[in-house]
Amino acid sequence: MITYGLILYLVLTASVIFLAFGIDTVRGRTADLTTPYTSALTVRNRILAVSIFVLLSGVSVCRIAVGNDYWVYRDNFNLIAQDRYVSYEPGFRYIVKILQWFLRYDNYLPIFAFFSLVTAALMVKGIYDQSEWFVFTLFIFMTAGYYFGSLNNVRYYLALSAAMYSIKYVLKKDYIKFIAVICAAALFHKSVLIVIPLYLLATVNWNWIGHFLISLFSASLLFLPGLYRKIIFFFYPFYEGSMFDTGATSITNIAKAAAIFVFALIYRKKIFDDPKLKFGFYCNLWALLLYTFCSFMPEISRIGFYLNITNIFFIPSLILKIEDPKKRKLWTVLICTAFVMFFMLFLKSAYNTDIRILPYYNWIFQ
Repeated sequence: MITYGLILYLVLTASVIFLAFGIDTVRGRTADLTTPYTSALTVRNRILAVSIFVLLSGVSVCRIAVGNDYWVYRDNFNLIAQDRYVSYEPGFRYIVKILQWFLRYDNYLPIFAFFSLVTAALMVKGIYDQSEWFVFTLFIFMTAGYYFGSLNNVRYYLALSAAMYSIKYVLKKDYIKFIAVICAAALFHKSVLIVIPLYLLATVNWNWIGHFLISLFSASLLFLPGLYRKIIFFFYPFYEGSMFDTGATSITNIAKAAAIFVFALIYRKKIFDDPKLKFGFYCNLWALLLYTFCSFMPEISRIGFYLNITNIFFIPSLILKIEDPKKRKLWTVLICTAFVMFFMLFLKSAYNTDIRILPYYNWIFQ
């Protein structure tokens, strides 16, 4: 079903990718730039990055009644204003409370706008700071549905964008800033705390003993799900028997993680010589193991997203490492084709009641 919202999403995706073609990060150039912060290149990069931010945040800020939980959030904004209990993390509640203090009662559009701006800013800044191939990273980011998912769940995607932004601190081994960013994000969605051990484990130089231990752990997930459920529900008892405790997993997520894993194995020698690539490889491996063996875990897809979002940096960086230009072009075409097909499937599912980011409505033309 072709709707105004579907056309808008396609035009938005094409527009930001077109702008991204003009961004060439300084670290990707071989020329010696003595004044990078005042160079024409940096000025152009920043103007185009800001333009991308404006487009992404504009669509998000102007939405109304988009996302299956939009009106749930609106009702909870009002409950927070009334000092009634809402099962949201304290950071989110206090920010909403402060915004409510400046706004009249039930003026929810500026609250959605505020979180949309912060989320989009973290997303674009994270890509700008870390990507070695900006346009390809942004292409995967858009076609994999990470941006469009942010139109649905306010708190979770704010935390996800913070996790994506924090990756640079992990790779720089600036663990204080990394943990600070994640702890701040946990004030809005505490599930993000899981990335502290998982991201740190992805930086370990695993040898054959380590891989054997990973295999044993994977087997324990398969044969001892009851034990792990007891551990999970000890910390999160409200998830047991909830709408999130379905025991379901996504075949699509498994297939995507498995395909990237196979691609990585083909060029494994390049991966294990590069700490950044190795980090991305293990994050994708953790995601594959979780999707395959942890269907008993509530909200497994959300946890997996914290891991597989690293693919937006991993895939372009690995392709750049391929010396043969013909093979490099072939892999680029194959991967782009795969993500375009995934994007089409994603947009088709966007009308489903559990997603409902289509049809798109905005308050400008209401």
